[in-house]
Amino acid sequence: MKNIIKYANLLIVVLLLASCEDFLDVNVDPNNPTVVTPELVLPVAQKYSANLIQATDGGGRRANTIGNMLMYNWSQSDGFAWYPDEFKYNVTSSFYTGIFSNSYTQSLKQYQILTQLDEKFDNYKAIGMIMKAYHFQLLVDFYGDVPYTEALLRKENATPVYDDAAFIYEDLVVQLSAAIEVINNAPSSAVVPGTDDIMFGGDMTEWIKFANTVKLRIGVRSSNSAVISEAFAQSEGFITSDVLVNPGYSKDAGKQNPFWNLYGADESETLTLTSKATCATDFVITYLQNTADARIDYLYEKPATGHLGVVQGLLDYDTPVVDAYIPENVSNIGPGLLKSETMGACIFTLAESYFNQAEAVLSQGGDAQSLYESGIEASFDYLGASGASGYYAQPVANVSWANSSNKLEAIITQKWIATNGITAEQSWFDYNRTGYPSNLPVSSQASTSDRPVRLYYPASELSSNGGNVPSQPDAFTAKIFWAN
Repeated sequence: MKNIIKYANLLIVVLLLASCEDFLDVNVDPNNPTVVTPELVLPVAQKYSANLIQATDGGGRRANTIGNMLMYNWSQSDGFAWYPDEFKYNVTSSFYTGIFSNSYTQSLKQYQILTQLDEKFDNYKAIGMIMKAYHFQLLVDFYGDVPYTEALLRKENATPVYDDAAFIYEDLVVQLSAAIEVINNAPSSAVVPGTDDIMFGGDMTEWIKFANTVKLRIGVRSSNSAVISEAFAQSEGFITSDVLVNPGYSKDAGKQNPFWNLYGADESETLTLTSKATCATDFVITYLQNTADARIDYLYEKPATGHLGVVQGLLDYDTPVVDAYIPENVSNIGPGLLKSETMGACIFTLAESYFNQAEAVLSQGGDAQSLYESGIEASFDYLGASGASGYYAQPVANVSWANSSNKLEAIITQKWIATNGITAEQSWFDYNRTGYPSNLPVSSQASTSDRPVRLYYPASELSSNGGNVPSQPDAFTAKIFWAN
């Protein structure tokens, strides 16, 4: 298919003939579908999922960015004023609103279309169910109570009720189990996705593994031993590679990987201003250096003068040395994260899956050492670093399993490193739940002694659905149910 596909309030039925690059040109309006073409809906939805974690096509900051800021991974170079609200922990109804609004108006609406298909498209239906669970868990983890049971009725109900966060978590497990059943019981005539599935290429066994991996994440986060046991009982197991979305990212303008486009370079290979503005914090550089962690050179670019991090929220950049923290001198985002314009956009790391398994086994009294070490190895592999086994053989707490008296802290600390720059929102959720890693600083511009524990509902939701929106909870004390 050589022509650019255009949509304007109407989903047009077309025959999918081209490579996945065309998925970057497709826009589906889920509010006005007359005839559904699942082969087109699926890649659009998956692309939206990647954007929600990494960045929007227009450079909007999303889940990974706020995670890196709140978990003290990233700071700012001299000469920029890029992150004033992040450094002040200025959580308002206009702070990172795209996480809420884009979840509903983009990815979830697309996946909802898939869940309403007939049995000929049972595999697509199951994918829609799995990805809805993935996104609704994110929404609960960011906001607590959110619209769920009435959320995706389109024009039938423009003012959905808010459902209890714990209830949503429980139902997500039910939906994930149901999705696995749909896959296992799909008729032989059911259409199997192909290249239009820009996550797993239509491999439905991989989809079962991913559903089970999301289920385990839910079980671990909510400390639900029954859900954990259910996940471990699934014969297909868990994911065995990083979960990447790639609709055919290229060097062309508007078609680059969204993380690269925001934090790397444009189509002319000119570094973006955000690339120059964003750098490591002093704490994370010191931590990685003190533990002889080879990942440091992949998480952060090493300047000619050596690694240098910046205090988050620093106001006086010229004391004691003028121009010490200009972009050329500080550790900007590194090559293990910024691999190329065409790299897949990660929405779930293999490392996190191993660490979740390790925590689950630990919670049930088992020996989680091999899973813990597999998580570290997967993190090294993602970044392209070597020497994982030598790293975790060091007799250092929260590095070596044997030398870590607090095994949970070791797992969560290593997950913090492994999600740095990739899916850092997950380490923020873990911190809110466990308080690890310990001794993590807060921004120097913060007016509180700790970081926020949730986001506020957007102003747009307050104005359009004010009768149902709960009172805005305190962003610093009103923890999500699984953290209480």
